[in-house]
Amino acid sequence: MQMTMSSDYALRTLMQMAREEKDVVVPIRFISREWQIPEKYLRKIVPLLARSGLIHSHRGNGGGISLARPATDITPRAVIEAIDGPITLNRCLNPDHFCQRRDNWCPMHTLWLQARESFERILESKTLAQLAAEGAEQINCWLPETDTKRQ
Repeated sequence: MQMTMSSDYALRTLMQMAREEKDVVVPIRFISREWQIPEKYLRKIVPLLARSGLIHSHRGNGGGISLARPATDITPRAVIEAIDGPITLNRCLNPDHFCQRRDNWCPMHTLWLQARESFERILESKTLAQLAAEGAEQINCWLPETDTKRQ
């Protein structure tokens, strides 16, 4: 399984938001530039994140996005599922498209189920606030201070 670009970009976006002070509105253009996300693509992801209750979208002059809840309450799993839906790993785990082999139980089903549960536990093991703090520690070790203006 490979994560979609949409989920990757959504995680980058919320990592930026996790670095911000509470209630700060960050322009989409700034996030796009800082995290190398095509701005048009990001503008398609923002409504999905807003509908899921992860961010607020602010229009007009001084607009952008802000977190809808604390970064301490948001896990990578929540972000991925907001974009791509429930994690299934294999279509046999999707309740809408359960395996065609209903009469012959497949031992792979159990393996896929265990793998999905492990993956979900890992994605829930840290919050965006924790990841942002870890990232800041690592970045400060090798990057010079930058003065990036938000526009």
